[in-house]
Amino acid sequence: MTSQQSNIFSEMTQEIFSCEEGLMLESGEHLPHFQLSYTTQGQLNPDQDNVVWVLHALTGDANAHEWWSGLIGEDKFFDPSKYFIVCANLLGSCYGSTQPLSINPKTGEPYYYDFPNLTTRDLAASFDLLRQYLGLGKIHTLIGGSLGGQVALEWAYTLQRRLKHAIIVASNAKASPWIIGFNESQRMAIESDSTWGQRSTDAGKRGLEAARAIGMLSYRHPQTFIHSQSDTEEKRDNFRISSYLRYQGKKLANRFNAFSYWVLSKAMDSHDVGRGRGGTVKALSQIPCKVLAVGVDSDVLFTSEESRFISRNVPNGNYREIHSIYGHDAFLIEFEQLNYILTSFFLENIN
Repeated sequence: MTSQQSNIFSEMTQEIFSCEEGLMLESGEHLPHFQLSYTTQGQLNPDQDNVVWVLHALTGDANAHEWWSGLIGEDKFFDPSKYFIVCANLLGSCYGSTQPLSINPKTGEPYYYDFPNLTTRDLAASFDLLRQYLGLGKIHTLIGGSLGGQVALEWAYTLQRRLKHAIIVASNAKASPWIIGFNESQRMAIESDSTWGQRSTDAGKRGLEAARAIGMLSYRHPQTFIHSQSDTEEKRDNFRISSYLRYQGKKLANRFNAFSYWVLSKAMDSHDVGRGRGGTVKALSQIPCKVLAVGVDSDVLFTSEESRFISRNVPNGNYREIHSIYGHDAFLIEFEQLNYILTSFFLENIN
């Protein structure tokens, strides 16, 4: 392949999908006209069987080649010279998709607190409308971690035989009380901000800083902080971990908003692939594609046992594990292990 051909394949396009008919939500509420921001890399092959759809986590965006740079890009596992790679910003997120700060067509003002509650099933349904718009009759691989893995599993259920592989990383089939509890404590932090309740784009910003600090404790493992945040001198105050968490809180609050954080954390809580389908085990048994569930041995948020549960209960399940001190965030860090896991999975599943 020439360098010119390589550039053509690796070039990313960023687009907006506008859905005029809106979306009927699982709650029975109708979300009117909405949009999804999405990116594509690579080209569809003649058989249209090289589609890889990447799903981001809670505060991610559609630029998967940036936050999963160890997996996606030229000469990486998902190389755009071989695959047509799609990544869409979740409905409710603030990176180009319809979200609480978008204009409510009924009022002509931002939704703010009137934005409807979303579930992972709703998020999957919005992506399926985008799939149909793009004319993609089948998907080779869905891959997502954390909230993205939850949405991918929901979508795998509805796609049925239109999907060949689902890779569910550091995720689960149903949100645990532990996850819901962490998310609720973060929303309580947002609520404690005196500006929360105001119809303002910055409402809850300081609360979001605290929420992110709480979240960071669940995304890592105690050993992570011993390794990276231990103080080298005797102290009574101003510890490294304190400044680190404050920094992380401000960093997120400067690029995200409390409204989207609220909506998407609620969506994570809602996740239950078995709701209305006879229970989790029965729903998983009706997912026909090949499923790779990847757990992290040190993940205290989405435990490795939850990933094993998925692999045991789908008809064509495999389980692999990342070994890391980085806890839940290992799926965004341990690229070498992920590449090895994906390589072995696809070698084992060549038709």
